[in-house]
Amino acid sequence: MRSFCMTVDKRSRAAMTEYLAGHFRYCTAYLWSGPMSYAHCLKVHRLGLDNETVSKLIHLLKVPEFFAPLDGLMREFGASHDYYWQAGMNGRNSGYLVLYQGCQKPSGYKSYCARCGQRNYKSVAENGKICGRCSKPARKDYPQTHMQTVKYPGIGTDDSADFAEWEMCQLRERVDLVQSFDTLADMIVTEAVWATRNYNISEETYFVMKKRPVLVPATC
Repeated sequence: MRSFCMTVDKRSRAAMTEYLAGHFRYCTAYLWSGPMSYAHCLKVHRLGLDNETVSKLIHLLKVPEFFAPLDGLMREFGASHDYYWQAGMNGRNSGYLVLYQGCQKPSGYKSYCARCGQRNYKSVAENGKICGRCSKPARKDYPQTHMQTVKYPGIGTDDSADFAEWEMCQLRERVDLVQSFDTLADMIVTEAVWATRNYNISEETYFVMKKRPVLVPATC
């Protein structure tokens, strides 16, 4: 299995510069000629896995629940960097893990429905407890300011950086950041491989109840 994280001598300007300048990069938006950032290719066939694991992973990629723990790892990465740095998947088939810049800011929502999750820009005092979606008296105010996480896909990272002009402390900080990103890539692959060893895929039949207009005899 391929490993992405590597040891870097942070006492050496040359070693840190070589690491950052030589790191794989990928576009942050969907424009091939646009801004780029540090990245890793996580395509199944590029991870150095045996054929059995590759085959199992390809099938697991069709199951939505498979992505929940992987998304959780990326959210934890963003939280550990106060959301100024975040990770996300990019590429036509979402095969590249990319380091993004971002932030958290107030969403404007003041309340939510405890039953269906519908959010509202007005408080319970302003608009009452009845939910506009499910009509249940289950709306509650957020106890704290509700925040939303924002990525900036139009901003690259170190696209034209001249590391020779950076202070040593700046280089170390950037190396620490990118190494933590490399570690995230290793954790995602490890989690995915663990899933192939501990889960099988089964099919279930489910029915969705829907309403439709029908004609009925008129009554006098």
